[in-house]
Amino acid sequence: MANLDSIFHGLADPTRRAVIARLAKGPAPVSELAAPHDMALPSFLKHLKVLETGGWIASEKTGRTRTCRLRPETVQLAEGWLGQQRNIWNARLDRLDTFLTDTERKG
Repeated sequence: MANLDSIFHGLADPTRRAVIARLAKGPAPVSELAAPHDMALPSFLKHLKVLETGGWIASEKTGRTRTCRLRPETVQLAEGWLGQQRNIWNARLDRLDTFLTDTERKG
């Protein structure tokens, strides 16, 4: 499993986010994934490499066709980390709200 740095690096580019969004609908061949993007295939393949290194996708080759699929365990790992951060910030904001309410009452 990839670490969080490489997982979130995969999300740092709009092309890669678009690939992830497309693969959320189901597996797709590289040619289909590359079609909407205005770049040379070698450049696009670099994006797929980042996603594969980050654990977002897995690919397999059948004949001459390479098909990519989303790895749901990476989505779950990213969601888990984001959920923890959300909980931390909600608790901080709740404490701030309590502090401001108490300060207003004393004022």
